[in-house]
Amino acid sequence: MQKRTFLLRATAAVALAGLTLSGCTTTTGDAKPSAAAVKTEIEQGAYTTLERLYKEVKGSRELVQKASGVLVFPRVVAAGLVVGGEYGKGVLRTGGQTADYYSVASVSVGLQAGAQSKAVVMLFMTREALDKFRSGKGWTAGVDGSVALIKVGANGEIDTATANNPIQAFVLTNAGLMANLNLEGTKISKLDL
Repeated sequence: MQKRTFLLRATAAVALAGLTLSGCTTTTGDAKPSAAAVKTEIEQGAYTTLERLYKEVKGSRELVQKASGVLVFPRVVAAGLVVGGEYGKGVLRTGGQTADYYSVASVSVGLQAGAQSKAVVMLFMTREALDKFRSGKGWTAGVDGSVALIKVGANGEIDTATANNPIQAFVLTNAGLMANLNLEGTKISKLDL
């Protein structure tokens, strides 16, 4: 009985929080932001995310510069109560220029409650890995390509022993760089913007 009451209260709390957050908007009615506004927001977020990465992780700027492509998701929001999901929009840059825009999504089941936001930076270190990513309609981490999470050593620098895979990723939260995250099953799809 207590478990059922807890689940009902927790579900109600998450629903109330969702309604409250959905009411926090500066637009009225059903107006959708223009594609240009969405692109600008993604670009600005990507720039801020990369600058934060460079500041927090020694050697990250050099690693990003070596990559054939850099996919930046500045804000991936995850929320759930037993069943969770996450979603975000990002930009793929090749040769320092914007190539395309993408969305990231995943679903998880397990003991979870609450919401959080993170930034994800994926580096395609080889042209082959980048071409394989761009050739399909959708791409799933762990299925279409293995993604290695970059680790930082005790000295605050990139662990070069773990930074040698064709596809590598950094995950940043408000607390800093995350090292114990699994991106497998994360679906990435091209956006029509």
